[in-house]
Amino acid sequence: MQGTPAAILASTPWETTGATDAAGKTVSLDDSNVKAYVGWAYYKSDGTFTIYNPDDSPKMHGNWTVSPDGKTRTITAKNDAGQDQFTRTVDIVTLTDQKFTYRVFPKADDKAVYFDIIHTPTTHPEPNN
Repeated sequence: MQGTPAAILASTPWETTGATDAAGKTVSLDDSNVKAYVGWAYYKSDGTFTIYNPDDSPKMHGNWTVSPDGKTRTITAKNDAGQDQFTRTVDIVTLTDQKFTYRVFPKADDKAVYFDIIHTPTTHPEPNN
């Protein structure tokens, strides 16, 4: 796994630090189009993840993968009983050890309207919720 896109994602906790629209303009993190994606993300090397809201309350947990070519990230959120709740695959715009950005489309059939969700490494400890 070392040196792979998955290893990069698992190498650090991530904090949502910005968002831009299709025109490249900055979008507020409390904008209704992006606020659901804001928080602290912890991708473990065993393929599990936990994501917390900015106030450290639990948002979701489950399993994750990154395609070998580093172009997509897929998460499968699970409920507390371990049952799959949903699966979401997003296009990766940037994945380096300093920046992780993925793209979301509010309407799946309209690729002209999108938001890039920007994350940077954080030292924020994973909450114990």
